[in-house]
Amino acid sequence: MGVAAAPSRPAEDSAPTGPGPAHWLRTAREAADDLATDAAAREQAGKAPFDELSRLREAGLLTLLAPAGTGGGGADWPTALAVVREIAAADGAIGQLLGCHYFLSSSARFFAEPALAARLERRSVAEQWCWGGGLARQEPPLTLVRTPGGQVLDGRQSHPAGVAVADRLAVRAVRADTGEPVAVAVDTAARGVRVDGDGDGDGDAFGQRLAGGGSVEFHAVPVAADDVLGSLAVDEDALSPGAALASPVGRLVPVQVLLGMAEGVLAEAREYRRAGHLPRHPAGPVGAAQEPHVLTAYGELTVLTRAASALAAQAVAAVRDGLARGADLTFDEYADVSVLVAMAEAAASRAAQESTARALDVIGARSASARLGFDRFWRNARTHTLYEPVAPRVRDVGDYFLNGTHPPFVLPA
Repeated sequence: MGVAAAPSRPAEDSAPTGPGPAHWLRTAREAADDLATDAAAREQAGKAPFDELSRLREAGLLTLLAPAGTGGGGADWPTALAVVREIAAADGAIGQLLGCHYFLSSSARFFAEPALAARLERRSVAEQWCWGGGLARQEPPLTLVRTPGGQVLDGRQSHPAGVAVADRLAVRAVRADTGEPVAVAVDTAARGVRVDGDGDGDGDAFGQRLAGGGSVEFHAVPVAADDVLGSLAVDEDALSPGAALASPVGRLVPVQVLLGMAEGVLAEAREYRRAGHLPRHPAGPVGAAQEPHVLTAYGELTVLTRAASALAAQAVAAVRDGLARGADLTFDEYADVSVLVAMAEAAASRAAQESTARALDVIGARSASARLGFDRFWRNARTHTLYEPVAPRVRDVGDYFLNGTHPPFVLPA
């Protein structure tokens, strides 16, 4: 596809519109170090992540993507994705929460008129909103109904991230009269909104327990004209190539979350072993006879994770270039970007699942200790990959390679 590789971390930047990528990466690493100190204890407690959200807000990370002129960080998507990965390496659930917020808080840029998107972004920065929800298709759908008193939203949906702590939701609804899918912004404090942070299928998941997942019920929730961000219809007459980039941009968030988990578990396992901890019940004699097995495992997992990281870097660069082309982007170019992101999704999913599972084998029986919390990496990665299965994306890659078929417009869960 002719997309050049790019570094997985943004380089130093002195852009006048904001502090630059290096500043935000330092901030993210400081926040990640803070989260790592009590990650296992917080995960076992399983409380709604209000405290963790406060840490991100105080660090200025919630408004990182907003234009500097509105009081935001003025950062770009490659920087935001790198920040998500740093946070996910320390705490996968909080990485998902932050990535979900970045995508949903920016969704108006893709689907709304520029003036509406700008107004919404200014309010979001001024009031420090956290966004949750999701725009992926669900059954049964939420319905947007026209009544004599205006539009109202009805239905119930579950989401894996954000809703339990969100100030605003971005959700997918279907117009009852036309069947058109639209993106809708909802105030969680609005009349008729009921958030259940322990909702079935999300808040009680065995992993990603701090991602703020849950269910939301909407009972005749009033929806103003400005609350409807725009159409999510997939036909080319309604969706421009630029708006369609919402799909690969959003799907890169789980890629970075999964790579963060893979890198996080390998780093933690390495530090545990360097501290002199040996397997409680080694498969063979402790010493030289065991080292080939350990070194091979670390080598294979490092190669797997670095390869997935390199592919993700190419996908990030392709998305960056697609966003820069703006209205000049064609659907063929969009397809190139989307397929490359699909490849990155498959590679990151494999790297996260293998690394988080095999790291337990390398550590040995001590990895079963709840106090150490190594199991959280596997549980988080497995839960995340259940919500974001990659088998359809692999088929999309094959169909594109063999038949030239453009990938479908798919938004992350």
